[in-house]
Amino acid sequence: WASAVAGNGTNDDELRQSLEALSTHEADIEVELEMLDALEQLRAAQAAATNGGLPTVETQHRVLASEACHFSAPASLATDQAQASGRVLFTGSRAVFVGAGRTSACPWHMVHEIGRVERDALFVRADGSAAAHFRFNTFGDAVLCAFLAQQLKQARRARL
Repeated sequence: WASAVAGNGTNDDELRQSLEALSTHEADIEVELEMLDALEQLRAAQAAATNGGLPTVETQHRVLASEACHFSAPASLATDQAQASGRVLFTGSRAVFVGAGRTSACPWHMVHEIGRVERDALFVRADGSAAAHFRFNTFGDAVLCAFLAQQLKQARRARL
């Protein structure tokens, strides 16, 4: 799974065949199928990015004002003791968490590194401290978050 997400899609069919073989033995592969769906979402986003486009999500959320939204997914703040639930939104200039009666933003120029562990996405500053730690409901949202965050971070740095 990890090598498939990090790769370019050359092993996707092999991974699918392995899962199909497991399903014939009545194994519980619900999580694995969710991971495979995430991989398919990632490949679609990668293809769009290769063609020069990032998704645009229709939202009327006032916190974004007139900025285009490129990602929107339900999530919680993993580092918050209450694990506040809300929504993660991406624009060309920042990642925004809206929920639990508060809003927090992380500008792309402050993000040094982006990581993903299972359903969590982590944004790290240059000094190694956490800029944001989001926990998503699905692998697909976490994988897309990490990929799109990387794309937006690079695009932002190229504009500076």
